[in-house]
Amino acid sequence: MAKIKPRPMYGQPRPGGGGGGNMMAQLQKLQDEMARAQEKLGEETVEVTVGGGMVKAVMTGHQKLISITIAPEAVDPDDIEMLQDMIVAAVNEAVERSQALATERMGALTSGLKIPGLT
Repeated sequence: MAKIKPRPMYGQPRPGGGGGGNMMAQLQKLQDEMARAQEKLGEETVEVTVGGGMVKAVMTGHQKLISITIAPEAVDPDDIEMLQDMIVAAVNEAVERSQALATERMGALTSGLKIPGLT
């Protein structure tokens, strides 16, 4: 009985749909774009003011607090608690806005994709 050699399947779809190379290239491109977007987030900032402008917080898209500015008239030795509350409010709002910025920027890249762990 003669042995039959299997023929290579070059250029033919693999069982299960094939085309995996194109999908991998698309995923690599998406990964590169996401890395660039993530890097840019570190350069973008959000600015929040509370208490009628008495306290201002500036934060990057990476949720890194850059600065807190306190107006001199906000410093009342008899009401330090009010100043502390304004600082906490400013920082918390800056974190929320920074996270929203990150979601917006990254969501633009992944819109419509159903990737487990990213949706």
